[in-house]
Order: sequence, then C-alpha cells, then structure tokens
Amino acid sequence: MKLRLFALSMLVLTAPALADEGMWTFNNFPSAEVKKKYGFEPTKEWLDQVRLASVRIAGGCSASLVSADGLVMTNHHCARTCIENLSGLQKKDFNKEGFFAKTMADEPKCPAMEMNQLVEITDVTKRVQDATKAVTDDKFAETQKSEIAKIEKDCATSDEFRCDVVTLYRGGRYDLYKYRRFQDVRLVMAPEDAIAFFGGDPDNFMFPRYDLDMTFVRIYGADGKPLKNDTYFKWSAAGAKEGDLTFVSGNPGGTSRTLTVSQLEDDRDYRLPQRLFRLSEIRGLISEYQNRGPEQKRHSNDTLFGVENAFKALKGRHGALADSAFYGKLKANEEDFKKKVNANPKLKKEFGKVWDEIAALTKKNATMRKEYGALEGGPYSDLFSKARTLVRYAAESSKPNGERLKEFTDSRMPQLKAQMLSNAPVYKELEIAKLTWSLTKIREDLSPDHPIVKKMLGVKSPAEVAKALITGTKLDELAATAKDPKTGKPMADTTSRTALFNGGAAAIDASKDPMIEFARSFDAEARAIRTKWENEVEGPLKKQQEALAKARFAVYGQSIYPDATFTLRLSYGSVKSYLEDGREVKPLTTFAGAFTRHTGAEPFALPKTWLDAKPKLNLDTPFNMATTNDIIGGNSGSPMVNKDREVVGLIFDGNIQSLGGDYGFDESQNRAIAVHSSAILEALEKIYGAQRIVDELKGKAGSPAAGQP
Repeated sequence: MKLRLFALSMLVLTAPALADEGMWTFNNFPSAEVKKKYGFEPTKEWLDQVRLASVRIAGGCSASLVSADGLVMTNHHCARTCIENLSGLQKKDFNKEGFFAKTMADEPKCPAMEMNQLVEITDVTKRVQDATKAVTDDKFAETQKSEIAKIEKDCATSDEFRCDVVTLYRGGRYDLYKYRRFQDVRLVMAPEDAIAFFGGDPDNFMFPRYDLDMTFVRIYGADGKPLKNDTYFKWSAAGAKEGDLTFVSGNPGGTSRTLTVSQLEDDRDYRLPQRLFRLSEIRGLISEYQNRGPEQKRHSNDTLFGVENAFKALKGRHGALADSAFYGKLKANEEDFKKKVNANPKLKKEFGKVWDEIAALTKKNATMRKEYGALEGGPYSDLFSKARTLVRYAAESSKPNGERLKEFTDSRMPQLKAQMLSNAPVYKELEIAKLTWSLTKIREDLSPDHPIVKKMLGVKSPAEVAKALITGTKLDELAATAKDPKTGKPMADTTSRTALFNGGAAAIDASKDPMIEFARSFDAEARAIRTKWENEVEGPLKKQQEALAKARFAVYGQSIYPDATFTLRLSYGSVKSYLEDGREVKPLTTFAGAFTRHTGAEPFALPKTWLDAKPKLNLDTPFNMATTNDIIGGNSGSPMVNKDREVVGLIFDGNIQSLGGDYGFDESQNRAIAVHSSAILEALEKIYGAQRIVDELKGKAGSPAAGQP
C-alpha cells in the first residue's frame, strides 16, 4: 500500500483553509466556516465549555473530564506508564491482567502523573517581541528566554497554576496559557493490553481496527477528595454515525507545515533517517532484553511500545517527504509564497532574504548535531537523567529566575519536583542494558579519541562503565533507611534522591554517588555546546522564523491556523469512508469484526474476559470509527464530541495515510481513528462489570460516591 498525501492547500498558507483542515487554537477558531459546511456555529460559550472539559497529560497525550467527580478519560497507551509503575509497586501485571477499582477507596495514585486544564489565554506578543526588537542574533535566545520567564512567573501565583508562553506561527504570535495543575491522579479502570492494543504493531496506524484503547483515571483535589467540577463532557450512548459532525479537542504534539524547503530537506535527508536508525537499534536492544524473562518483558513493555510507535510514525513522515509528487507540491507552495513577497517592494526589502538565512542556519545546526546529541542529549538512562537533573537543579535553583535553564524556571518547578520525588520503580538491569548501548553509540558517534569519550569511559568498556555506575548509584532509592551497624538506629539520609534534591549545591558537591560524579564530570562541556547552539543557531533561527511569520501574515492574513505545539487545539470533521487502492474503507467497525479477527495467537488474541462475555454482547455495537478530523501525535486520548458537547468517541490513532500529516493534510485520505462511545459502554457494562463507571458517565444519581462494584 502506497502512502498517499497531497498538500492540497498547504494548510497554513491559505485563508480560510479548505476541507476539514486545521488544528485550531480556541481563540481563533473558524466557527463561520464550520457553519458554512455543517450548519452549526460554535459560540464562544460553547468553545469555553469544551476548553475547560479538556485536559492535558503533562509530558504527552490528551484527556477529558467526563463526570462531575473528576473522572477523566484517556487512552490506555497514554496511561501505560502509570499502569506499569503501579504494577511494579504492587507486584502485579495490570497491563496484562487489566485493572478495575471497585470503589473509590481502591483507586491508587499514579506516580508523577500530572494533568493540566487550560483556564486562560492571553496575547503577550507585543511584550515578547518588544523585548528582542533591538538585540543581536547571538543574544536573541537569551533575551527572549529571560522575558518569557518573567511573564510566566508573574502569571503563576501559586503551585496550583502552571503558566507557559506558547510560541505560535513560529514566532508570529505569543500567547500566555494559564493552566490549573493537578498532581493527584489515580487509576480507576484499564482493560487488558491484549484488547487495548489488539493487533499490536502490525495493526498500528491501520484501519479497520478493533481496539479498546481506553483508560479511566480520577483527579483528586488538594483535600484528598475527588475533584468537584461543573464543566465536563456528557456521554452519548448512541455515539456518532456516518456523516455526523465531530470535534476533537486535544493537544497535538507538533507539526512542520510551515518549515521552509531547506528545513524539510534536512528532515528528509538527515534528521529523520538518523532518528529511524537509532530507534531501530533501540527496538532491537529492548526486544533482546525482553527475552531474558517475563519480569523483564513486563517492565520494558512500555518502552518498547513507545519505540515501535515512534518508529512507525517517523517512517510514515519520511515516506511523505520522499514522495516526489508531495514534495514537489511543498516546493511549489514555497515558491508561490516567495513570489508574493518579492512582488511587493516593501515586503521584499524586509523579508526577501529570510529563506536564505534559514537555509544557512539549518546547515550550521547540522554541524553541531552529533556533539549536541551526545553531550546535552546525554546517555540513554533514567538514572543518568535523574543525576543530571540533580546536578543542574542544585546549580540553577539559586540563580535569578530569568537566568536559569528553561526547564528549571519557577513555572516548571512543581512538575520537576513531582517527577524527581516520585516513587516510580527503577529497574537496574534494564538501566545497565540501556546505558551500555548508549555509551557505545556515543563512542561511535564522537570517536574513541574525543575528549568527552575519554572522560566518560577512561580505559574501560561501555559495559564495564555502565555496570559500575548503575550498581553503585543509590539514585533509585527515594529515601535511604540504612541503620547504624553499632547502634541499630537509623542513619542520617545523605545519599538518596530525596536527600540530594533537598540538600542543594552543598549536598551535590559532597556527593560520592558514582552517577552524580559521572554527570558532573562533563556537565561544563554539555552546557558549553548548549550555549553555543542557543547563541549561534536557536536564537538566530527564532529571529528569522519570526520574520517569516510576519511575512506570512502580510501575504495571507491572520485567519490561519499555526503549527501544532502540544497545546490545546480544536479540529472539526465528520465520520467518513475513504478509498484505499480503489477499495472503499467503511468508517465504522463492530464487535463482530473483532471476534472474526481473533486468531488465538498474539497479537490477534482476544482476552479471556471477551471470549467469556461474547454471548452477552451486542455484536453489532460500533467499535472503532474513522473521521476526517485533522490530528497528529499528542492527540492520543482526545475526546471526540458532537455539537451538543457529548462524547461520541475517544481518539487513539490515525490511519497509515495520516502519517505524513506532520507536513500536509488530505481530507480524501487522512483519517483520525477513535473508539466509539457505544463500544466503551458495552465493554464496561457487559465485559468488565464496571457498573459504577457506567452510572457515573450517565450521570445517575448516587454515583460514584456510593462506590458500588
């Protein structure tokens, strides 16, 4: 099957967009265009209600509030880390067996899971752009970072809020997004992995699909009780049918639809191939590791899922850029844009050279790629990441907010602290395997003679260094509980992650933990390459992209949508079939199709719960559906709602044709894939006996506080 994708309108370069195209910000949604095509015009009140009922999982994925008691719906694959962590803590395998808390008291807290609700959007474009108006290229990134840190600090009046200045149109606009932050999130229900990812990697990004990729969690307030909220999505038991209007509210991770041709060529010829090569090696590493035993397989499944998903997604993106017809259209769109700029003497004088400047910076970026990745990216190890964070936190936290590395600014501290002080289990055997591979790759990339490689390895092999570091570190311990061998009394905790985090620079400087010493040994060189990149590439590139955005506004106006930035967006579309190799692909599958597809062998083996429940099920119940909504990675877990703001589906994937959606959109082929709302109710009630969740979704009196199974 050939990946087909045509940039019919080049999306963000025309206004208004054609077809069901665009991941729109809530303060620039084309309500009139929706009315023109579908007869329904979303009002500001309607948009506000959708925005407040939508939540973001910090670190990736989307979700939604679906009850007045803080019940949240997302994908199983978005909650895999929580499920895997709880499995490790409770010595279970909830990914394999599934999980259902029969009462609220049984809902366990997910380690380090945070959710954000967007409560306010403020335009701060003038303030950000004024701050950098007269600065030189090499000071652009530093000056902008400082101003953004000030804006975010002024906004976040307490740890209850998170404030992010969001760059839109690659610098054409800056909005301040104020989020309400929730850090007590507890697992309510998750089906077995066998049905949440039915079909496995072979079916990933394919359609027809038969996946129950859902999980329910609950937000708890500061009082330790379920969050009471007035704004949430009601449930549509009937769901959507072919032709129905659908909206998807979520946080698409990132698109590249406004990159220049020179940047696209860099993606096609260098960046994407390198990432694919690296992912394929990691996939082999983790696959081999899983052969060591069932426990190794259990605790590395989430890692393997992420790697395989990323590999297939990036392969699709590369395939789009490698398609001569598609790429030719991208080049033609840029040439048309250039002609319009150059036809206006004023625009030509101001913006005519921007494409050449971006091309030069793209080449310069390529020269730093290996060293930046090895040093600032750092070795592939969770324990190394913790060590580097501790080293840098100790150094950065004492600086003025505007002078810190951006990941240590005040607005990001609550999430950083939650992650560092999380009780999520660490698996040292897996850490040794990852670090050994990573150090081997760093030596391969930089050469054995590179000063940093010599500093990292000395005269030892990567395997020897990795084993010594991982077995010797105590950073996997949240708190030390050692006792004095003479007195039997608890000894002062000076070695654990908590002690080092709270101890500041003095504790880090005094630490003899081998991983801390390792991270400290080349931190100066890592910071140096980061500073060089920020001053010579990032800052100048931001300045040129800001100019390009202004040129785009001058030519096409501002009634256009920006590239995705892992911030809340709204897309519109409808349930619709499409053609694949001349064959019509119907937009809805059913439970009957899942049983037909069942072979009894992984990954097409339905769980025993499904086989046992088959006589009770309505096999005509819609299962998965395809719509024309414009989505991308990060939209996983997004609610799909109708014009009445009722849940009709749960986004979990796109079809294979949509993988080039990073660069363009084609309504005739691109499809968003969702779990149908009817399927969710059918499974909860008849397969899992989760009546208390069904009652809560339906808003029945007495639920969920009654806590009935």
